[in-house]
Amino acid sequence: MVDPTLAEMGKNLNEAMKMLEDNQRKVEEENEKKYARKDIPGPLQGSGQDMVSILQLVQNLMHGEEEEETSQSYRLQNVGEQGHMALLGHSLAAYISVLDRERLRKLTTRILSDTTLWLCRLFRYENGSAYYHEDDREGLLKICRLVIHTRYEDYTLEGFNVLYTKQPVIYISSAARTGLGQALCNQLGLPLSCMCRVPCNTMFGSQHQMDVALLDRLIKDDVEFGKLPLLLVANAGTPGAGHTDKLGRLKELCEQYKMWLHVEGVNLATLALGYVSSSVLAATKCDSMTLTLGSWLGLPAVPAVTLYRHEDPSLSLAAGLTSSQPVEKLRALPLWLSLQYLGHDGIVERIKHASQLVSNRENIFFLLKVEDELSSPVVVFKFFQEYSNREKTVSVLFPELRQGLQEPVQFPNCALSLQLGEQLAQLVPASGVDVVELEDEGMCVRFSPLMTSAVLGTEIQDIDQLVDCLKMKIPVLTSTLQLREEFEQEVRRTVGLLYIEDLGWPGLGVVRYNYHSDGKNDDKQEKELEKINTELLKKLNELESDLTFSLGPEFGGQKNCVYIGMVTEDLDVSELVETIAATGREIEENSRLLENMTEVVRKGIQEAQLQLQKANEERLLEEGLLRQIPVVGSVLNWFSPFQASPKGRTFNLTAGSLESTESMYVSKAQGTGSTPPPTPTSSLAKQRLPGQKAFKRSLRNSDGFSETSSISHCDDLDKLDQRPPNLSPGQEQGPLEMERAEEQREVVSAKTDTEDIHTRALPGKQVLHTSSCK
Repeated sequence: MVDPTLAEMGKNLNEAMKMLEDNQRKVEEENEKKYARKDIPGPLQGSGQDMVSILQLVQNLMHGEEEEETSQSYRLQNVGEQGHMALLGHSLAAYISVLDRERLRKLTTRILSDTTLWLCRLFRYENGSAYYHEDDREGLLKICRLVIHTRYEDYTLEGFNVLYTKQPVIYISSAARTGLGQALCNQLGLPLSCMCRVPCNTMFGSQHQMDVALLDRLIKDDVEFGKLPLLLVANAGTPGAGHTDKLGRLKELCEQYKMWLHVEGVNLATLALGYVSSSVLAATKCDSMTLTLGSWLGLPAVPAVTLYRHEDPSLSLAAGLTSSQPVEKLRALPLWLSLQYLGHDGIVERIKHASQLVSNRENIFFLLKVEDELSSPVVVFKFFQEYSNREKTVSVLFPELRQGLQEPVQFPNCALSLQLGEQLAQLVPASGVDVVELEDEGMCVRFSPLMTSAVLGTEIQDIDQLVDCLKMKIPVLTSTLQLREEFEQEVRRTVGLLYIEDLGWPGLGVVRYNYHSDGKNDDKQEKELEKINTELLKKLNELESDLTFSLGPEFGGQKNCVYIGMVTEDLDVSELVETIAATGREIEENSRLLENMTEVVRKGIQEAQLQLQKANEERLLEEGLLRQIPVVGSVLNWFSPFQASPKGRTFNLTAGSLESTESMYVSKAQGTGSTPPPTPTSSLAKQRLPGQKAFKRSLRNSDGFSETSSISHCDDLDKLDQRPPNLSPGQEQGPLEMERAEEQREVVSAKTDTEDIHTRALPGKQVLHTSSCK
């Protein structure tokens, strides 16, 4: 038995301890809140978020801005079932990485060996090894390190001291990817002098192929200066034009100087087909090649693959081409799954489909090409106008070789080619066309289905739509280019307009309305010029026309100008220029009127005050001194009222003069004064036919002309009925003239009734004619 007193004491002690602990806990919580970190981002605060909220956030980030950018079309990758397999590979790689080490090693070795074997068989590269990488330039970087380890035996021990004694040289084509040489030098720690750019052909062959003879001379010069030719980067499909270097001759040259030959390019995808051109088939003899299977097969987030041949595994490990970490080998898992899902037939079908999209390109694009590049699956064209035998035609690149034909003079326009490419990409986004800038040709439109068709799901119908859009846009580009010179001449002949030369604008031209300043400073003149041209642009856009008027490009455009877009062949350039000039003059006159109104009104008020003060003084003199005394003046005015006419002043805004109001009190009405001058308008705009838009040439046939003449003749008869003969429009009719006019109307009315009676018995044509004149 427990003593009740001790039990009660223990209970009270527990309650007291509990109260102390609760107080201590509250103090600690308050201290934690007081010293809690306030720099933690919002999504990380608290105990975390649930999965649904996180996925909803991702969805909003992916599609949240679609409504705001509905006007801009974008290309969405076509993720099919093969794409789902690739995405599944990334998730499985994360799951497999948590397996025990031995099981993970066996699984990764199997995946890596299978994928490497399959790729080597598919792309005819026997006895090769594979390196899987995310950045497509990383494979070439590892190959460069491998070659350095191979050619410099003491590189592992002495490092860059070995390179100092004999400087290595890496040769790349001038048609290679932009910035490739500089990226290699930066990653390898080599000076830019170790990179040699080899020019392309200038006399014979394609202008996008490496000049082999010039490369031979460059290598000999480097050897004579004590340098070591290390590696040559060739192209099986240049990034811009898709041309293939002469790989056979380049391989012989590399064997002669003990150089490593690396090949990359989109045309390597055709190695998986049954028939391969000899120029691309020579790539199977190279020392290494880089394959970008993701774009060729439409596989999202799969790594690029660099296949290479080398006998020393230790050097490959030192260069980073192989890894002892099993997790690194899981990069091949998405490809391992996707290749099995597609199979050989599926892989060949996708590459073959992309190649067939341009199989009839000579008939589609009227392409003139070099013979050696007929097998290239890349089409590059641009808009240009050639003047040969005084005939203007539109064609597309590349016209490098025209044997037996005299080369015409070409006038290319890069701005129009850029505009053409952007419009085609916007109208047919599934085609995958883009704009590329080549070294010699400038801006061109490129269609490379091997890089885009599997990703975008391009079909034959998309190519047909692309051709239709091209046929629709070419006449507009031609008309715009042809009317540019006429527009420039019209603007230069028109007073008040200034033609602005902007070669980067793909439209009719750029014009500015010149503001006639009257000794104003530059800042005020600039503001007035901006105000007038802005108002001019607003009024031009209010017209019912098919033209587009804008302020020009957002960056690099001229200030205070009106940019006119593309036009059609039925544009009336003279009417357009006259309308711009007339509208500008109207805006300038209104601006001057408003500007001078304040000064004129101020002077008028001052003059009116002076005249009224003078009139008051004259009125005081007329009334006399006695009338100014308060009491006496009232009595005097009662006995003898003073008659004085009120004299006020009115300001005529039209005439700008101060006038007396005596006539208003006499006639009880305000005079009209002089009428303002009419607003200057374009005379050509008044001759527009019903339903015809502005700035269009009116094509009148004979029927339309006779109908217009008949209507005009009837209008003249109506005017004769309303005005007596021998009276000009500005004269007023007196009583005698009005009486004569009334008599003439009665005669004309009686004559018309007589004609109507006679013509009712005549054939229908005469009846219709008489009725129409009536």
